[in-house]
Amino acid sequence: MTGLEQAYETVFTAALIFLGVMLLLCLIRAVRGPRVADRLVAVNMMGTMVMVMIAILALLMKEGYLVDICIIYAMISFLAVIVLTKVYMGVYRERKDQEKEEEEEAAHES
Repeated sequence: MTGLEQAYETVFTAALIFLGVMLLLCLIRAVRGPRVADRLVAVNMMGTMVMVMIAILALLMKEGYLVDICIIYAMISFLAVIVLTKVYMGVYRERKDQEKEEEEEAAHES
């Protein structure tokens, strides 16, 4: 192994460790919140970091099939975030409509 290859391996390993720590921090943000929007962003960011980690592993291990897995993971992650956002927006609208109906009922009673 040449010196340049060893330097690349060291940089890739350091990047993977850094991304692993950042992934853990995003997981904490996804669990603790405080809002649903924060959780959605954290989940989306976790998906992006996993894709970067897979790409770095593809370079480190010199395995081309990992790039294909990374692309498939990107599509699945994108769809998951879209579905979660749609569900959240539906719940949010339902809650707002319910609050509006309660306000209208209170206004009619007084």
